[in-house]
Amino acid sequence: MSNIPKTQIAAVVPYHGAILQIKNDHPVKQPSELAPGECLIKLSCTGVCHTDLHASKNDWPVHASTPLVGGHEGVGEIVAIGQNTGECPVKVGDRVGIKWLAYSCLNCEQCRNGREQNCPKAKLSGFTVDGTFAQYTVSYVHHVTPIPKNLDSNAAASILCAGVTVYRALKYSHAKIGEWVVLPGAGGGLGHLAVQYAVAMGLRVVAIDTGLEKKKMCLELGAEKWIDFKEAQDIVQAVREACDGEGAHCAIVTAASASGYTQAVDYLRPGGTLMAVGLPGEAKFEASIFFTVFKSINIIGSYVGNRQDAVEALEIASRGRVVVKYECKGLSELKEAYNALEQGKVAGRVVLEMSH
Repeated sequence: MSNIPKTQIAAVVPYHGAILQIKNDHPVKQPSELAPGECLIKLSCTGVCHTDLHASKNDWPVHASTPLVGGHEGVGEIVAIGQNTGECPVKVGDRVGIKWLAYSCLNCEQCRNGREQNCPKAKLSGFTVDGTFAQYTVSYVHHVTPIPKNLDSNAAASILCAGVTVYRALKYSHAKIGEWVVLPGAGGGLGHLAVQYAVAMGLRVVAIDTGLEKKKMCLELGAEKWIDFKEAQDIVQAVREACDGEGAHCAIVTAASASGYTQAVDYLRPGGTLMAVGLPGEAKFEASIFFTVFKSINIIGSYVGNRQDAVEALEIASRGRVVVKYECKGLSELKEAYNALEQGKVAGRVVLEMSH
């Protein structure tokens, strides 16, 4: 423990509306300062998510705490555990992941029903508590997720949020083997993982996105059909035709715009399910109530995942069924990563390496 520094490099948003700052003197919480149940983690890498961009820009209806160290897809080694921590499931030296959900009480109605992410006492990494855009971070022993030995840390980082989020949405969609699932934004960070989880579950994938690079990636990952939304004259009709002329059984909408949701209600076949995953800050859900009822459409909100969802998502990836496409950058390049995300220029994920 004596080699833990007093300060570290971290990406900090000092206040709402401020420009992101890379600081070289951000404090490191010392082992003696850890509360029971807390652990200190030396990070090796962290993923970059659209949610981090929203937190930095403060453009959601819910607001992040400031000053804030963002990030919630971190992988690293536990270097200290708070004294008097009872029934600790991890130990110093373990490689673990930090997720969006940093803490929940585990005892309320939401937690008991497997919706830990909806716990009224939830703490959120990189949003209400400091996250993973730093060399060290503090998390909670009952919520960090052990990383399978044969899974690369950089790949695991993206599974911890993007992977868990789309895996849970597919899992709770109740889509059956051989059914059609539509994935708008299939070439993006969440989308390219959703393609692979869907294929691993035996589903038939219609990928919607634009550009030759994303088309090539989606088809290589197992999508059966491709629709370029910039080329298609009528996306609703194109999806129906791709799905045997009847429409899709399920749509996992990760887009941060309202149009993806409205279209899904139209291209789903009767009895189909719309899984709402993306979080557009101010957009409203506008769809025909008549046809939602008339077609027996199910609309379900799916918000990240619980601890078990994370274990399952990582285990599937560790068996090679899901491969994360990512590019590596250093922590100092976070601003550039944000710009690329805003412009839709990232195919796959961005991972920041602390040693980069």
